[in-house]
Amino acid sequence: MVVNGRPLKRMKRRVTADLNDFLTFPSGDLTPSAPFRTSVREFLLRHALLPPPSSLLPHLLTWQILFRVGEQTSNAVGDASVCLDVVEEDVIRSRSVYCDQCRVVGWSGNPVCGKRYHFIIKGDGTSIGGYNKSCAGCGASLHLSDSRCKTCNHVMTTEDIEDWMYNQLDDTNHLLHGVVHVNGYGHLLRVNGREGGSRVLSGSHIMDFWDRLCKVLGVRQVSVMDVSKKYGLEFRLLHSIVKGHPWYGDWGYKFGAGSYGITLEAYNTAIETLANTPLSTLSPQSRKPITHLQDLISFYQSLSGQELLSFRDLFRYLTTLIHEANKNRPMVDFSGSKKVKLSECVWNMGDVARVDEAMFRVLRAVSGSAWVSWRSLRGAVCRVGRPELLDYCLKELKGKQAADGMVVNVRSNPDSGAIEYRLEPGSANNTNYIRNDNSTPNCPSEDHLLRDLRFLYESLLHPQYTPNHIKQTPAQKILDCKQFVKNYHPELQFPKSNPYSLILQCTLELTEETINPPSEHLILSQNATIHEFKTEASKAFQDVYLVLRRFQAEELVGYGGVDDSTQIKLLIGSGNEAVTVRGKCLGKNGLSRFRMERGVETWTLDCRCGARDDDGERMLACDGCGVWQHTRCVGISDLSVVPVKFVCCRCGGDGGGGGG
Repeated sequence: MVVNGRPLKRMKRRVTADLNDFLTFPSGDLTPSAPFRTSVREFLLRHALLPPPSSLLPHLLTWQILFRVGEQTSNAVGDASVCLDVVEEDVIRSRSVYCDQCRVVGWSGNPVCGKRYHFIIKGDGTSIGGYNKSCAGCGASLHLSDSRCKTCNHVMTTEDIEDWMYNQLDDTNHLLHGVVHVNGYGHLLRVNGREGGSRVLSGSHIMDFWDRLCKVLGVRQVSVMDVSKKYGLEFRLLHSIVKGHPWYGDWGYKFGAGSYGITLEAYNTAIETLANTPLSTLSPQSRKPITHLQDLISFYQSLSGQELLSFRDLFRYLTTLIHEANKNRPMVDFSGSKKVKLSECVWNMGDVARVDEAMFRVLRAVSGSAWVSWRSLRGAVCRVGRPELLDYCLKELKGKQAADGMVVNVRSNPDSGAIEYRLEPGSANNTNYIRNDNSTPNCPSEDHLLRDLRFLYESLLHPQYTPNHIKQTPAQKILDCKQFVKNYHPELQFPKSNPYSLILQCTLELTEETINPPSEHLILSQNATIHEFKTEASKAFQDVYLVLRRFQAEELVGYGGVDDSTQIKLLIGSGNEAVTVRGKCLGKNGLSRFRMERGVETWTLDCRCGARDDDGERMLACDGCGVWQHTRCVGISDLSVVPVKFVCCRCGGDGGGGGG
């Protein structure tokens, strides 16, 4: 049986009022009191329960924390509750020792940590530990503690349960899945709000919770691979045009690593270049027919109460209209942009009446039930008033009644999407296109807004990429940047939580091997001696990294002749100082395969795009020199065609080889 400092017990179903609120937990001061390696253990002992079934897999301990969501009117735990599973994974016994996320974000040189902590909220509202699993024999649903299937009599083995647990860790339907190595470096693997299956949580709710959790636990850095889609579009491109950064940037995530050698400067330049492209470059030229794209841009320019001059202005306005069209569904909060203001009527009512009457005459002149396009109607009355007045009257024309009792109706042409008008007898309240509400008069319906957004995205933003096209467009550069990172800098907060302690940033130097782990922060008493410092430094690196389990600190670099009983503050002061400790690993520990997260294989990436490290994109190796290069950069689009041939940019020969 696994003992974690207190008796194991099954999680009790408690009344909702007893639970912490998911929307505010952890609340109050989020200042971390210690590094993640220490904080996470204290956090679990204080807030979580460890059910008995977890003892079946001591290398995959599952802790549970139950939350309510917002204010509850019922005493029973129901749909408005959330279960957070924290799976403590012993890496040395894991099926996946190395971390693919570390490898592609630039942390591949870190040694392999001894533990990983998975923070998971399942999509179906249940928990990983203590609930149901599928029988390996017939697929029937069993409780995790059941040893035999009642349907097919299959005896459940430890391997069956382990298979089930690892399948849970790989499930793509979780509402939240974040993993943090015990050294404080982590990865946000999954966020799914209501559009991803949650009944009560939006994506913003989940991100707020994750961000608070990382702060209070002393997490150092978290990466995320942004491949999210919204409205069926690549959201990191759309959101970057609207707000200048991806959706995760609302929580402080910034450029981490670009594929194909793209740098931060190139990424930022691509965003600003595309976002600030003037719409005037798409204005119709004389004697050329007006396209649907030009007509659509002109419509939203006339509908807006502000000038729409650039791609950013247009997409910001359109996404704001979509957000307003369905406030009940959590959309992206573009609060950073200016709120769209509707035009107030500053025109003389006589001028408005004159333009309206001119438009009525044009619509009466149309034979039968034909519709008149927005552009045609505006052109027909262009001499009656100023362009601004005409645009205002066109926006307000729907539902207006002419002197003969006819009423103006508006629709979207089902083929071209153009806005069209016509006079109809009686009321024009029934329409399949225009909503008439108090907040946004004559605003297109949500379905039409989404259709227009997709059309404008495909026409203006989506890169026209072909496999042999090496020079990247601004849109392609944005899409090629998926890795974003947030640096929480917990070390800046440690002095606030430990005002009377000595806080040291300890860097490791090995005398016999080349291992470069990140520095570890030590929190000591003000009177700590050099001996106590070396003891704590040894313990910290031993606890965090597998390859350093037998590490022994021997001396402080620069203070080799100082007696161990000397108080360390007499040497380096009492601030947040950096100290290098030199030592070695005692004996033969047989753990060399844990030297780096990238694994033990040696390989070289040298691509013509400038990439020198694995970025997660498809690559293949040259048979001649063994160097890896991107398939896209050498013009290979289909690796199933054998043999694969390309010109190697390293050796110049006719390359060929397997893909990766």
